[in-house]
Amino acid sequence: MARPSKFDRNEALDIATEVIRRGGYEQASVKSLSERLGIPRSSFYNAFGSRDELFAEIISRYAATAPDAPLYAEVEGPILPLLHGVLRNICRIRAADPEGKGCIIVNSIAELCPSDEGPAPMLTSLATSSTKRIAELLAIAREQGEIDSHADVQALALALQNLMVGLNVLSKVVRGESDLWLLTETTLRGLGLIRT
Repeated sequence: MARPSKFDRNEALDIATEVIRRGGYEQASVKSLSERLGIPRSSFYNAFGSRDELFAEIISRYAATAPDAPLYAEVEGPILPLLHGVLRNICRIRAADPEGKGCIIVNSIAELCPSDEGPAPMLTSLATSSTKRIAELLAIAREQGEIDSHADVQALALALQNLMVGLNVLSKVVRGESDLWLLTETTLRGLGLIRT
């Protein structure tokens, strides 16, 4: 009898990520995921617990390497170059994706929120925490004199969050990095986040 191949969790997470990214969370049933992973449903539940738990692991894994991940690390020095670098990286990564898949978090928020069921509360919490972190960084930028001393950091944080989400969506049709950056730079100028 042939010995079963070893289950590679990272490879399984990669496959499940692409299934969800392409078809959405709702289309990624345990049955379809199990079939795609080449494992029985019982093995799926043994390995991941539930579809929601698998999704949470996928999102956590993705967030650690997402283009905006540097915003959540310890920050020293000027804030605006960090924000500009993250935004430029989003433009670069999204333009370089030939299939225009976008960010799995943004795609999932668009698909599942608002709701109190399934992974929607986790996604809502991620978006809220992200906006809060951007506001914290902008407060530091304000203290360091990088932005106007009367700047409303909460309003700016919401605008930047909207910009990042918008870039992920718009990059599905605006494919050029220079056009995405032009949009970004124009927005940053309008928000007073680029010194002229």
